[in-house]
Amino acid sequence: MPHYVAIVEDTGSDKAIGLWFPDLPGCFSAGDTVDEAMLNASEAVSLYAESLAKEGKRLPAPRSVATLRHDPDVAADLRDHVVALVAYRAGTAHAAE
Repeated sequence: MPHYVAIVEDTGSDKAIGLWFPDLPGCFSAGDTVDEAMLNASEAVSLYAESLAKEGKRLPAPRSVATLRHDPDVAADLRDHVVALVAYRAGTAHAAE
């Protein structure tokens, strides 16, 4: 089961916690707490995969944290924010419904 690196941005108590995936452009999750954002993250990846599948595309392969550290577009975010690994479980996009 692939795991995608997620960047967790906590901008303070008056805003939602944001979570995004460097390898999945436009895929994000949010919540009132880090735990809530993390709970929503797997579903976000599954919905993203469904959207790509409808276009005849597949999820890109996830990169490791070590590889992402060498990506100038991501390196500062890895340094400045919490990093999490989110598992992609095929077929779980609507499990919460």
